[in-house]
Amino acid sequence: MEAVQKDHWYFVVLIFLPFLKVAVQQKDVITVHLEEGMVLDCLCPWKGNLSMVSWTKVPDKDPVAVFHPEYGVAFSHHYRERIEFLRTTPMDGSISMRNVTHQDMGLYHCSVQTFPQGPWTRNIQVEDLDTPPEEDDSPQPPTPEEFRVDTELVAEQNDNLTIKCNHVHNGTVYQVILEKKPHSQPWSIIGVCKKVDGGLVGEDYSDSGEVSCADSLDVSLHLTGVVPEDSGFYRCTFSTDTGVQTTTVLLTVPPPGGFSLSMYMMYIYIGAGAAGLILLMVIIILAVRHRNGGSGRGSNGYAGYPARKQDKCGQVRNMELKETI
Repeated sequence: MEAVQKDHWYFVVLIFLPFLKVAVQQKDVITVHLEEGMVLDCLCPWKGNLSMVSWTKVPDKDPVAVFHPEYGVAFSHHYRERIEFLRTTPMDGSISMRNVTHQDMGLYHCSVQTFPQGPWTRNIQVEDLDTPPEEDDSPQPPTPEEFRVDTELVAEQNDNLTIKCNHVHNGTVYQVILEKKPHSQPWSIIGVCKKVDGGLVGEDYSDSGEVSCADSLDVSLHLTGVVPEDSGFYRCTFSTDTGVQTTTVLLTVPPPGGFSLSMYMMYIYIGAGAAGLILLMVIIILAVRHRNGGSGRGSNGYAGYPARKQDKCGQVRNMELKETI
């Protein structure tokens, strides 16, 4: 009986050991100085097979970068061409960052997926230990970004709408990042669809809709009761084995009292009906005039009445009528 209880406790410890290891690791926060070329260290301490490395920025869990041994690397638009995976060892998920700004300060979360021991995580706090530079409070015009709009959508307020990124892929897709850019604001990630170890993983960061991922990595955003704040640009970035491909959708939601699609169509129908009625009346008037004009006037001077025929019988009757009088 004692041996059975001992084995039972061993079994319980083996089950909760990986979770205890992750929980202890998450409490360990390392502080890194904000500087050009700074390195965020994420080296897994044990040996094994690395399945994937993902970096996110908390508390919003904004995706930063992803490394996959088979499919390569993928970066969000804000960190593209600024981050590099160091890969000094097979279990190394560390990254270096260049062209840093004060917007890069914050808490970063690194997750290393390994086999057979499972995930290993680390939190890194990026701080500016020096005196931050004085910021210019004067408004600066944003740098215009040039991009092509592939699809334009117009929706009425409170409508339900599904935004799809229809794109013909020229290779195997292993990750799709869905971003939103309100007018005069920067891009922000609202959804990620990716394949990990043959499975489909979806990440939804949207506040006003629901992001759906298909097995073919076709991503869509379903909006319920759209509002003018949903207007803007939506971009899907497809990471394939042949490169990065993008498609952009422009959504317009007119404010209340402004342009309304239903009112616009109603005005069109009313205008078309009025024009048709006026045309019909003109046709009827012209037809009546043409009919009256074709009948002509008789010899007696009255229009529409034929002239009386003078014959011999008529003359005799007139003479008889005079004699009688």
